[in-house]
Amino acid sequence: MPLLGQASGGWTESSSALRLLHVGVRNTVGVLTDDSFTQTNPPNVATNVSAQVDQSVLGVLSGSVCFTRPDVGSNHIGGPGNQAWAIAQPGEDQSIVIGYHVLGCFINTATGNAYENLPGQASGKGPYVSSQGTYGNQLYETLLIGAAAAAPAGTAITYITGMNLIASRNGYLTPQTVITAGVLDLADQPAIAAESYSLNAAGSSTVIGVLKMPADAVQNELVYDQRI
Repeated sequence: MPLLGQASGGWTESSSALRLLHVGVRNTVGVLTDDSFTQTNPPNVATNVSAQVDQSVLGVLSGSVCFTRPDVGSNHIGGPGNQAWAIAQPGEDQSIVIGYHVLGCFINTATGNAYENLPGQASGKGPYVSSQGTYGNQLYETLLIGAAAAAPAGTAITYITGMNLIASRNGYLTPQTVITAGVLDLADQPAIAAESYSLNAAGSSTVIGVLKMPADAVQNELVYDQRI
C-alpha cells in the first residue's frame, strides 16, 4: 500500500518512503546543497546496491539521511556528498575534522515527483524529521556495502529488533552490528565502507535510531525510534 506523504492526489498516490508514525519535528532549518538535486543513487558505493533504492531518481531521496554539509556552507544540508577521498584513504576519516553530522531523515525526495508540487526546488528547503519520533522507512541497505569484522561485503543483512541504525556511506539506513553465523559482528567500520561522515567523539558512527520492527512481506519498511 502506498505511504503517506506529499502528493498532488489522494493519499493512495503518495510516493514518500518515510512514514510518520509518531512525529518529532518536521525541520526546515538549513539550505539544500546543489548536489541534493543532482546526486546519483547510490551516490558513493556502487557495488552491493540496496534493493530498496530507485537508481533512476536523482538527488536526496525520501527516507535518506540528512547531513550537515560544512564543505558547502555553514547552514547547508544534504546527502553524504562525494566521499572518493574517504574511500581512497582508509583510516583517515575526515568527518570529525570537517564537521559532518547526522540530523535526521528526509521526508520527501528533493527533486519531487511527476504531478506533485516541487517545494524543494522552489525554496531550496528539504524538510527532515528530527527530535525523536517513530518512523517507518522503506530506504535501507539490504547488503553490506563494506566488510564487517567477520562478514564480507555483499553479505545479506538480517535486521533484528533492537539493532542500532546508522548511516551507510550512501546515506541510507544500515545496522551498526549484524549477526554472522550466530555471532554479533561489528559493521561500523569507518575505514572500510559502512560509516558515512557521522563519527562521534567516541570514534563510532552516530546512532540514528533503534529498530522496533524489521521489514516483512506485508510492510517492506524498517520501523524505528529515532534518537537524533
